[in-house]
Amino acid sequence: MIRIEYILIISAVMMFAGIFGFLTRRGTLAILLSIELMLNATDINFAVFNRMLGTGHDGYFFTLFSIAISAAESAIAIAIMINIYRQLKDVSVDKLSKLKW
Repeated sequence: MIRIEYILIISAVMMFAGIFGFLTRRGTLAILLSIELMLNATDINFAVFNRMLGTGHDGYFFTLFSIAISAAESAIAIAIMINIYRQLKDVSVDKLSKLKW
């Protein structure tokens, strides 16, 4: 059986990798993937703390709800990226200032 501390360390590494990717990347797709990485790290934490506390299935329900929210967020973000690409022919974050009023 894998110890809970190891899983929490993996989750922390995933969270910091997502934060680093969000702050350093310029492409909108890379930023979206970084956000998804951070959400997956929180899902792992929900499952681990549910297992550690052992008080029911609340952590698993939060995880399933978070996965559903992540899927909806990804679909909306990709639709926005497609519209940006149609207007600007580029999806770089630096070019998005042209869409301001």
